[in-house]
Amino acid sequence: MENKQITYGIHATLEALKSEQEIDKIFIQKELKSQPIKDIEHLAKKANIPVSYVPIQKLNRLTKENHQGVVANISPIKFISIETLLETSFQNKENPVFIVLDELTDVRNVGAIIRTAECTGVSGIIIPKQGGAAINAQTIKTSAGAIFNMPVCKVDHIKDALFYLQSYQVETLAATEKTENTVYDIDLKKPLAIIMGSEGKGVSKTILSMADHKAKLPMLGEISSLNVSVACGVFLYEIVRQRL
Repeated sequence: MENKQITYGIHATLEALKSEQEIDKIFIQKELKSQPIKDIEHLAKKANIPVSYVPIQKLNRLTKENHQGVVANISPIKFISIETLLETSFQNKENPVFIVLDELTDVRNVGAIIRTAECTGVSGIIIPKQGGAAINAQTIKTSAGAIFNMPVCKVDHIKDALFYLQSYQVETLAATEKTENTVYDIDLKKPLAIIMGSEGKGVSKTILSMADHKAKLPMLGEISSLNVSVACGVFLYEIVRQRL
């Protein structure tokens, strides 16, 4: 295998699914209809793993080996459940901080956020199984390896994660321009989850409506927004400042 973060071939992909490997995405050649392909589709759907149907040229770019029309991206890290994340975090800290990433698509932004999160004592990152950037080699590189020290939790739906956080008395704070409050107006000393939205749309309406607090950063220049990883860093260091 020329890339340790992919598996290819029908049998190998089926085995990876059956053994519950951490698979980010499966690519299947368009118009393949055999029973083993249907088995892969069924197991992927059951595990909520996204499947893309692509031309053979795309698969040939992913690997030069005999892929039989199937290539799967294997995650380089092991994810944990939200239950484990919260239980462990509250055992270790009285007022843990979490980051919820609402459909960020740029792997470099995710990596940069994880790097800053590790430096500021964040207890864990929560990401969606579908609709967000994959955790791949580029994420690891941008995080400067911090991802190996940072628990990451994948959830089916971000809204369910917020309900779960709130059941643990974790207050949720959405970073958004759609508020008059700045991050400096809010008490950040309690158990807290910072919600960062996607690069283009920001935090989605549904998630925004569920957040306990909303806050923005004061913008003094001509450009009206910051890169999401930079904005997240400012939020995190305001938490550090308040807690020092």
